[in-house]
Parts: sequence; C-alpha cells; structure tokens
Amino acid sequence: MSFTLLYIDPGTGSALFSILIGAAATLYFLSRAVIIKLKVILSGGKVLKAAQFAFPYVIYCEGKQYWNVFKPVLEEFEKREITILYLTSAEDDPVFSIAWGFVNAEFIGEGNRAFARLNLLQANICLMTTPGLNVYQLKRSKMTGHYSHVVHAPTDATTYRLFGLDYFDSVLLTGDYQAEDLKTLEHQRNIPKKQYVTVGCSYLDEYTNKIKELPKEENHIFTVLVSPSWGSSALLSRYGEKLLDPLVNTAYRIIVRPHPQSKKSEADVLERLSLRYGEKIIWDYKSDNIYSLSKADIMISDFSGIIYDYMFLFDKPIIYVKQGMDIRAYDADDLGENAAGRLWIFRTLEKTGIELKEEQFETIGELIRNTSDSETLKEARKKAREEAWQFPGEAGKRIAGFMIETVT
Repeated sequence: MSFTLLYIDPGTGSALFSILIGAAATLYFLSRAVIIKLKVILSGGKVLKAAQFAFPYVIYCEGKQYWNVFKPVLEEFEKREITILYLTSAEDDPVFSIAWGFVNAEFIGEGNRAFARLNLLQANICLMTTPGLNVYQLKRSKMTGHYSHVVHAPTDATTYRLFGLDYFDSVLLTGDYQAEDLKTLEHQRNIPKKQYVTVGCSYLDEYTNKIKELPKEENHIFTVLVSPSWGSSALLSRYGEKLLDPLVNTAYRIIVRPHPQSKKSEADVLERLSLRYGEKIIWDYKSDNIYSLSKADIMISDFSGIIYDYMFLFDKPIIYVKQGMDIRAYDADDLGENAAGRLWIFRTLEKTGIELKEEQFETIGELIRNTSDSETLKEARKKAREEAWQFPGEAGKRIAGFMIETVT
C-alpha cells in the first residue's frame, strides 16, 4: 500500500484555515440564533426581549487605531454606571489593559470570524467607525435595532468608498457641514433619511489631553513631517524619490509617517523607499500620530486627513501638493459636476496651507526656510477648526448621550 503526501503551501494553508475558522464561527452563531428563535416561539416572544436587553449598547472597533475614538465614550458609560459591550477585532486592544466596572470587552477576531459575530448581533444600538454596512460582508443583524456610524476625522463624510454610509440609521458628525453632502446623496439615491447629529471629535479630545503630558524634546532639531494619504494618487506612490531625495539633502530631520493602509496596499513602495534612505529618514508606524505631530515644525502632505489633526492640535504651517484625487470609487463622485472641487477638505486646504508644485521639489529646502506663518493663515486655520471640530472636549459625553437617548 502506498501513500501520497499532499503539500499545501503556507499561503494557501493560511487562507484555508481562515475559511474554516470563519465557517465554524458562522455555524456557532447561527446555531445560537436558531436556539434563541425556538425559545422565542415557545415563550411567546419574552426570551428575545430579554436577550436584546442583555447588552443594549454595543460598540464595534475594527482595529486598535480607533481606540482613541471610542475611549472617551466608554469612559462616559463607566462614569454613568451603564453597562456596554465593546467588541474588538484587535487582540491587543488597549481596552483589555483597563479594569472596567461596566465595560464588557470581547475579542471577536478579524474578517469572516468577526462578521459572523456581528451579522447575528443582539443589541438595541451598535456604534462603529466601519463603513460599508450591508454593502459587503458586514450585514445588518435583524436582532439589532439601530446602527450608528461615528465619523472619525474632521474631513468630508463622502470620502468613503461607494455607499459607505447609506444603510446606517444615524451618522454622528464632527461638524455640521458634513451633513449637507450626505443629505444630497440620500436624495439622489432615494434611500431612507438618517439622523445627523453633530457630536464633535472624540479622538481629537483625547489627543488634546495627551499633548499636555508629552515631555518637551531636548535639543530640538527643525523637523519636517511627510505624512501622506495612500494609493496611486498619494504622495509616496506618485512622487517617492523625487520628493524625498531633495528633502534628505537638507539639514532638517525628516520623519515620514505613511498612512496605516499603506502597509497593506503599497508595501512594495515603502520597502523600496526604506531601503533607499536607511537612517536618513525616520519612519513612523506607531498607532498614535501625536508623537510625530508634536515634533514637527512643518508638515508636507497631500489630501490626507492627518493635515487637520496637525492643524487643529498644533496650529503650525502646512505645505501641500495639489494633485487630482481619483474620487470615482468614493461617494463624493456622485455629488455631480466638479465634485472634488466642492469637497470641504480641498476648499479649506487652499486657504490654510501653502501649495508645493512639482517643479519646486529640487529647491524644497529653500521653500521651507522661506515659509512664513502669516496672520491670514492662522485666521484661516482657526475658522476651519471651528467648522470641523465642534464641541471640543464634549464628544464622548455627546456620543454616549445619543446612544442612551436612542434606546430609552
């Protein structure tokens, strides 16, 4: 008798393992749902009501980079002594390092495993930063009454992928201006109207507190922070060495903070550039951007939302490269003619930043030296902050309040 050994490469094996885990989790939660429904039938509906109220308030966090968005909300529930369930796809989520009295934290895995749990969620309200509800794998659970999306950056709420917010019941905004374009999309797509509630920006509130605790840097060196978005239209993919070569030839300290998505979507670009420059550039991949922001004297960016973190928290000059953002895959593309031009982020950047043209790359050191922080720019930054970051310091309280009022 002979035996044939079947070889499966590590990549395929990993994929098969993920599928099996996802399938097992799906079967597990489906079986739970069937049991609950049987109990509902036998009890005349009383069991389902009790199950729904076990955790009426639920937050889903898809990664620990969103911890600062949800931390102030959890602290408010803790302060009010109201029980809440926090589901996270980050096994090392900071939530697990805190001794809570009313916050129940659960790691639910990533991908299919997480979706299996969420698609059969039992709750009165579920809050998340994750877009695309009912568009891809993440579906509305019939046992969850209300889905709320919290906008986690003071930028345009239409720069999500297509239909990103269409199937939520409410959207919590950082500033009133974000509602206008979303309402336009509702009308054009003939979809149900949502609640729009301006609550402020919880992670900027959190960063404001952290800034007070940051130690002052001794022997500070003038620092340029390059902090782009990701994708083919973004700074590193489009220009790469053409921009960074002249920068590293200056006497300035250069920090490059790639967008978190870059590690997945343009890893080859990052590897090429890191090998080219070695220790001439400091590469920042920390979860919190505040450490690099605090060291920077000036920022160079494109259309990344980090511009506004830097602008609102540190009120320092910004240099931006104006380039076409391909919005065809985004909700903003449905806003009509000159959709990109009407976006708040671009209109505001023209007033608050200094444009860097490609032909100026070679003399970028001179441009940086001559950049003056005029009163006009300062005033424009102040106005932008007032528009996009309303109710500073109150977001956690307002978000928790909305969740509680929606249920009661």
